[in-house]
Amino acid sequence: MPEKLRFFHLTDPAVTRRRAVQGVAVKGAVPLHVERIEPLGLELPLWDITTGTGDFIANGVVSHNCFARNTHTYLDLDAGHDFDSKIVVKVNAAEVLRRELAAPRWGGQSIAMGTNVDCYQRAEGRYRLMPGIISALSDWSNPFSILTKGTLILRDLPLLARAAQRTRVSVSLSVGFLDEGLWRSVESGTPSPARRVDTVRRLTDAGMRVGVLMAPILPGLTDGEEHVDATVRALAEAGAASVTPLVLHLRTGAREWYLRWLHANHPGLVPLYERLYPGRRAFASADYQRLITARVRRAMRRHGLLPRDELARDLVVNEPAEEAPAAPAAGVQLTLL
Repeated sequence: MPEKLRFFHLTDPAVTRRRAVQGVAVKGAVPLHVERIEPLGLELPLWDITTGTGDFIANGVVSHNCFARNTHTYLDLDAGHDFDSKIVVKVNAAEVLRRELAAPRWGGQSIAMGTNVDCYQRAEGRYRLMPGIISALSDWSNPFSILTKGTLILRDLPLLARAAQRTRVSVSLSVGFLDEGLWRSVESGTPSPARRVDTVRRLTDAGMRVGVLMAPILPGLTDGEEHVDATVRALAEAGAASVTPLVLHLRTGAREWYLRWLHANHPGLVPLYERLYPGRRAFASADYQRLITARVRRAMRRHGLLPRDELARDLVVNEPAEEAPAAPAAGVQLTLL
């Protein structure tokens, strides 16, 4: 029987220039290991008011898969059972944000939300922190972005529309696949894929430009042509402005949890993961990532999601000469995020 979630109230989630969040929610400096940095050709400071993890930006996308599991350990909680049963709530985030936005030293940098934990998870329905946060950012015309898989964002659509008239607002939904059976085993407790696709449609109909992170793509489970094409087609029909594929990242915390589950439930996929994530690698091999990117982009071409000037280039640059056979699809999974 599911255990009732426990909520912890923290009253000092200070937003500062030096750290996205500091105070009682963080035990000290958090090291960041960077495997590869590719320049964007512009300087774009981004700040996350929900975490202190030092997430980084690659091609405009925050790399974020399952960071939250390991950040639970910063509070002396474990990345497994505690992550699934205990939630930390910074109840005065909006008030602290207004103070920081009013400070003369604040330069108006863009603030990214949802890059580690979902700001529209179930607890938001009870605590209603986002209306105050969005209103503060709107009042100060401070640009911001939101990444979520929560349909609760529709509650704040009027506030988002108002903010978009005053500053730059970016909204992205996370939709990894459509299969309802797989969703119930992998992401139970989150809104269904159908509801998330409908959220993309409703945000788009309201005039928002909505990007979609197709994430995480699970090797051997959701990376097949059928999964990919069905997801991209539904997103295109819903009006998504873009689709960005992200293959599963196996960082500390998420890695141990996921691989234990994989050995127990899908031992036949273990050799595939050993090839894609050798040693302690957090990222799948470059060849596999290129293969999946090409597969998604072919689906985007079929469903009209690539700009015209990218079509010919994509055929040459991203089309693999030969595709490796996909691993067989498997069944039951546990919750990833």
